[in-house]
Amino acid sequence: MAGLGVRPVDQRGMFVTLILLPITLASAGAAALLNFWLAFRVGLVRASLGGGLGYLDSDLLLARARAHSNFAEYTPFVLILIGAIELAEGPSTWLGGVSAAFLIGRIAHPLGMEGRVVQGRLIGQILAMLALLGLGLYALSLPLRTGATPVAVEHAAAHN
Repeated sequence: MAGLGVRPVDQRGMFVTLILLPITLASAGAAALLNFWLAFRVGLVRASLGGGLGYLDSDLLLARARAHSNFAEYTPFVLILIGAIELAEGPSTWLGGVSAAFLIGRIAHPLGMEGRVVQGRLIGQILAMLALLGLGLYALSLPLRTGATPVAVEHAAAHN
């Protein structure tokens, strides 16, 4: 397994790199870049206003700061749910689609808050809420639908 000191080899004898949670990894990477972009945009406006705390009586600073906060409120839960579902079931097209829709909504939302994308705020908020609700319900249903029972995982060092 990758990360445990053993690397699988393909038919030609070449090492193969395995990625355990590819959708989660790609989603988290994209979310990190989006978070940087949102924070940077807040910083640009704040710097242009001379710095300071609060919203400095600026509607643009308020919109950008709230968009960044809104991202920080939804994204951790969505990423955790994507990771948990992918770990339980493996990667799937629908999970990648939900992730992509959520991230597109997280781009539309701040642009809509500034009035740059018509209905962007609404579209972004609806996509975030649907992703959170849908993933949450799906994750909750997994153990109920599959009749899964908890499995104890022993640490490898316990056997040495």
